[in-house]
Amino acid sequence: MTDSRPVLTMTGISKSFPGVRALHDVDFRLFPGEVHALMGENGAGKSTLIKVLTGVYGIDEGVIILGDEQVAFSGPMQAAGAGVSTVYQEVNLCPNLSVAENIFIGREPRRFGAVHWAEVRRRARALLTRLDLDIDVTAPVASYSLAVQQMVAIARAIDVRAQVLILDEPTSSLDAGEVEQLFRIMRQLRDEGIAILFVTHFLDQVYRIADRITVLRNGTLVGEYPTAELPQLALVEKMIGKDLDVLERIEEQPRPELATLEEGTPFVEVSQLSRRGAVAPFSLTIHAGEVVGLAGLLGSGRTEVARLFFGADRADHGDVAVSGEPASLRNPVQAINQGIGFCSENRRAEGIIPDLTVRENMILAMQAARGWLRRIPRRRQDELVDKYIKALSIRPANPDMPVRNLSGGNQQKVLLARWLITEPRLLILDEPTRGIDIGAKAEIQKLVVQLSDGGMAVLFISAELEEVLRLSHKIAVMRDREMVAHLVNDDTVDADRVMQTIATGTQREEANQ
Repeated sequence: MTDSRPVLTMTGISKSFPGVRALHDVDFRLFPGEVHALMGENGAGKSTLIKVLTGVYGIDEGVIILGDEQVAFSGPMQAAGAGVSTVYQEVNLCPNLSVAENIFIGREPRRFGAVHWAEVRRRARALLTRLDLDIDVTAPVASYSLAVQQMVAIARAIDVRAQVLILDEPTSSLDAGEVEQLFRIMRQLRDEGIAILFVTHFLDQVYRIADRITVLRNGTLVGEYPTAELPQLALVEKMIGKDLDVLERIEEQPRPELATLEEGTPFVEVSQLSRRGAVAPFSLTIHAGEVVGLAGLLGSGRTEVARLFFGADRADHGDVAVSGEPASLRNPVQAINQGIGFCSENRRAEGIIPDLTVRENMILAMQAARGWLRRIPRRRQDELVDKYIKALSIRPANPDMPVRNLSGGNQQKVLLARWLITEPRLLILDEPTRGIDIGAKAEIQKLVVQLSDGGMAVLFISAELEEVLRLSHKIAVMRDREMVAHLVNDDTVDADRVMQTIATGTQREEANQ
């Protein structure tokens, strides 16, 4: 740290919503020239603390000091003007505008009353050069990868002379190389004296980049620690409030053998299914009670496969059979009617409806399957919603709260509940644990095992290879939008073998469909 005085001090911060105490008497400090990780389970209060700081929410009690002045921002724009800039997990850019336009939107340099476009482009190039990013600033930002869009958002944030840069889950959609690029930029900005507030659920990343850690639990402050003095095991225990050895874990009991699961007719069988420009022809069978993992790098075609199974995208070619009978999966309604549910990786754009309540979001798929003229009776709604709020430990347990007020992990549980209510025979889970805390992740992993043991088929997608290996009976490996191998997840399969298959695209002789 380059300065002994904090650039930001938050003291005694409290914030409540109807029926929920989100923060209670929380203190937080941020120093110039440091990366400070804000840690806690979903619902711990991390997002609320950031929104209180940036003026999205007003505070009930407490004081915020920025530099030497007490502040109370009316919104993120005023916060940014004072030097507090935020880059969110879902990058908040205008996809139809150019890179340069996105960086300077609302702050365009002008000459003679008109936008000075040459200056906009020059300054955009200079900013991106500072971040070691060489791209065409006149191209639409949507034409670049999510990693590049993250860098554009950071460039916009630091151009407002940020003293404080808040990065909220910036690595959740990045691959290993892109994470390294982001970390290099974070270190550069830290060395320039910028204070960085870093929110992530990846513990290994915290120990690679953070100088200090503040832990929240259930809206209260657990403590502030130098990273070097807080072992990873101790951090997890502080986050969850109990020792790891008493945590409920996925039971290490023998699971059904694949040969046993594959007896009889598959629930769903696709042959040479393909979509031009999205995924090459592939074949795959999934049996009742079977967890099939999709492994591959970002952009390898995993999500494209999932969308074809659910009819969210229409296949150009191939055959589908459900329970041994020819079937059509040309749209989601047909898939739902066949007993297929789909939790998308993009819960913001394709999952939750933020202005609806938890209850309304949960019953949405079941109501759609019944038709809008056959309303689900309120008593039945209450029974179902109460059942899954308890089963999935959704917090706060208020079915009438707008779902936008829940943390990301609890929103993910609401989406799971939406599909579990329909009692699907095949549940497609695309990155169900991305961006959620270690406790919620363990709960969802345990749920997948329970659903499988209960006879439900699961198509499971995760960028975390260890998670795929832990849960799957069989692994389909994707590479360059092609399914290159099917591996039985037995004692011969480990992360190195799967990564070698991803790298080489080699089909193993012992591959099993």
